[in-house]
Amino acid sequence: MSKAAELANLIGNINAGGGGVNRNVIINGAMNVAQRGTSSTGLGASSGYFTVDRFRMDSGSTAGRYTMTQDSSAPSGFANSLKLACTTADTSIASGEYLILQQKLEGQNLQGFAKGTSDAKPFAVSFYVKGNASATYVAELYDNDNTRQVSKSFTVGTDWARVELSFPADTTGAFDDDNAFSLQLQIWLHSGSSYTSGTLSETWTSVTEANRAVGISSFFDSTSRTFFITGVQLEVGQNPTEFEHEPFERTLAKCQRYLVSLDMTTNLTGDTYGKYFTGPIISSTNARPQINFPVYMRGKPALVSSSANTLALNHGSNSNTALSSLSLNQHSNIHTGTIEAVTSGLSAGDSCCLSSNNNQTSFVRFDAEL
Repeated sequence: MSKAAELANLIGNINAGGGGVNRNVIINGAMNVAQRGTSSTGLGASSGYFTVDRFRMDSGSTAGRYTMTQDSSAPSGFANSLKLACTTADTSIASGEYLILQQKLEGQNLQGFAKGTSDAKPFAVSFYVKGNASATYVAELYDNDNTRQVSKSFTVGTDWARVELSFPADTTGAFDDDNAFSLQLQIWLHSGSSYTSGTLSETWTSVTEANRAVGISSFFDSTSRTFFITGVQLEVGQNPTEFEHEPFERTLAKCQRYLVSLDMTTNLTGDTYGKYFTGPIISSTNARPQINFPVYMRGKPALVSSSANTLALNHGSNSNTALSSLSLNQHSNIHTGTIEAVTSGLSAGDSCCLSSNNNQTSFVRFDAEL
């Protein structure tokens, strides 16, 4: 896009109520943060967050399998992309199958679109994609608060190309002004006839399942199939503008609202074996190490960790005692956390430090994802 065209798009978006800084409501669109890890294999049987932060895979009933990685292949101006690589094909597609790449967004971050009012603003979506061969996929905006959606198809080639899509304003159905899931941007990569047998819904409407992903190729049509994406942006306006890069620490802080992950490379002290938290020992078998989260989390998080025996307590006698179990102690805070750590040989009244049990795969995560 020429500078003149970019300026014209930005001016048009300002006139439509968008533009300026902080215009991208997608988090980690440049795929720079991957707290869970940079690669995950054998995916497809279940849905979830696996590698790059804030990007979730939604999978239904397919026999296809894939690997998901944070990849260094990227267009000019980017360092990373999200890569999907098919490892098990699925060419016998049942009606209810699907594979979707998605990001879920809080309603309170979407109020600038004025959806559901007479002043509703259009949605501009853009991203960079490439694959191993030509393919057609569908980008969808799905309004979870009002069960409404709109879809647009796009093509993928073997070279990096920017996709620019304009979605109309919607004067029906406002987004809730809260921290719950209101809208998701979805990239449909594979689906059965339940979602493809109608007419693609290119204007906002109440959800008709058959109209959501009409005309798409199947990501699972061959084990050579790949899909790369980066530079994902969703903004108020009639035209997509240049991707809004931001400092890494700002992106990380946004991601940590949903996930705080502490492992061998991100522990709080920088020690070799990851002394994560300190706290009191309350009995011969129980301790309560604590943490102040780096940001206020979206809601009370769930504790996810590696096996208990990969973690240990360093305590008064300077011993390293493996845990038998750990859990999140009951609390309602979104800015602090307390772990209930169970082992043996402790002395009530001593202090302790939760650490890795000399295991470089150990981790502790606090998860408040949508």
